[in-house]
Amino acid sequence: MNAIFPFIIDNLMNIITAAIYGVSLLIIGPSNLSLGVILAMGSYALRFWNPILSIANIFNTFVTSISYLERIFETMDEPLSIQDKEGAYELKNIEGKVSFKNVSFGYEPHKYVIENINFDIEPGMRVAIVGATGAGKTTIVNLLSRFYDLDSGSIEIDGHNIQDVTLKSLRKQMGIMMQDNYIFNTSIKENIRYGSFDVNDEKIYEVTKSLSIDSFINSYEEGYDTIVSNQSGRLSEGQKQLVAMARTLIRDPKILILDEATSSIDTQTEILVQNGLKHIMKGRTSFIIAHRLSTIKDADLIFYMDNKSIEEKGTHESLMALKGKYYNLVNANIE
Repeated sequence: MNAIFPFIIDNLMNIITAAIYGVSLLIIGPSNLSLGVILAMGSYALRFWNPILSIANIFNTFVTSISYLERIFETMDEPLSIQDKEGAYELKNIEGKVSFKNVSFGYEPHKYVIENINFDIEPGMRVAIVGATGAGKTTIVNLLSRFYDLDSGSIEIDGHNIQDVTLKSLRKQMGIMMQDNYIFNTSIKENIRYGSFDVNDEKIYEVTKSLSIDSFINSYEEGYDTIVSNQSGRLSEGQKQLVAMARTLIRDPKILILDEATSSIDTQTEILVQNGLKHIMKGRTSFIIAHRLSTIKDADLIFYMDNKSIEEKGTHESLMALKGKYYNLVNANIE
């Protein structure tokens, strides 16, 4: 409608204007009308169409807005597939032990992305998950966060089945840092505080110093009160990720999920972040999805995923000695 309506109006205007000149010159004839009168009638006709064109533009804006609103309300009306089951209880004060027991899942029925996954992660361990695109790395952390429900098996945190606890209490225990992060149109300080509004300024300064990002924040004239947004050029992609990382860590989660969290950070910035992450991950169960060797080699345990399962697992040194798929992956990245 947005495309057709102006087309119809423009063509009607041209047809009627041409008809005025045609009727005046051919049928009525110049003997009955002067050329000035004919031109005046044509000019009046064009003026007559200007308000109609304005109405058409308003109508187009209205139609476009309605289509946007329809999509918004369709999204809001979409039924929730992941909900608290009846009798779900609150998950409190966890230590961070994670267990996957015969977990199978597929985004489409009977098409598994992962199948019969089993592992136990002790509290405070750093686990790196690597593998080819589509191997199921992000699926593992999505299931742990219960963004999807399992097809079979169970996931437990400190012995609690995650389907038996409330979603709010489950996700409150987690800090999730994805590859794409949003920067809100407000100050850097409020961007970091977003989602944890009761956190004081001292906690914000503590987290930014541990991540070694306070230096670039203080380089701005207004410091932590500098207004930024997702579209502004004041923050680079790497700096946006660092701010989002501080936003995640300020919640002091027991389980930390980093999904390609350092993908847009340059090498110099990454060195600073790695030092901060080592400090932040102490005492937290951490799941790290990354392709950079520097991000995963210090993990306590590395999973190499392929063919819907964990094909290799161990430390960086043990997997390199195995000279299997992880060994080939590391050498491919070095080359």
